[in-house]
Amino acid sequence: MTVLLGTAACGGAENGKEPAVTAPSSITVTSPAFRDGETIPRKYTCDGEGVPPPLAWKDIPANAGALALVVDDPDAPRGTFTHWVVLDLEATAASLAEGGVPPGVKQAKNSGGKTGYYGPCPPSGTHHYRFTVYALSGPTGLLDGAGLDDALKAIDAKTIARGRLTAQYSR
Repeated sequence: MTVLLGTAACGGAENGKEPAVTAPSSITVTSPAFRDGETIPRKYTCDGEGVPPPLAWKDIPANAGALALVVDDPDAPRGTFTHWVVLDLEATAASLAEGGVPPGVKQAKNSGGKTGYYGPCPPSGTHHYRFTVYALSGPTGLLDGAGLDDALKAIDAKTIARGRLTAQYSR
């Protein structure tokens, strides 16, 4: 998988891809802030506070050794733009609170080249944002601030199940 890092938001030079896993979609992902197919509230975007929304999930396989989260925009003009990558969450975790990750949880660089959450920020029109939770066979072992390409490859190699919540945002 080849990932080119851009410096702008969804209109940047990113030509990334989501992890190319073939694992079953057995995890249910939800948010108390919006439902699947609905609009992401402004608060969680670049037009608002830009904080990560609260997320919850269930049906994690019993043999999961860790979890990962990828938030991306497949509608970006130059290919999928990855907004957030969270690595090596405890397999027993069932949610993330609004505003970020627990202490000690690792985050990889996003398509903008920064570590952490980059809120939805489409250059124009309506874009779809995928919040995908991956159950992994074990931790990725990557450090905080790992490169996007390395993170997506590690997730791809270790995924045993996944689930997705998709929402939209327009400008």
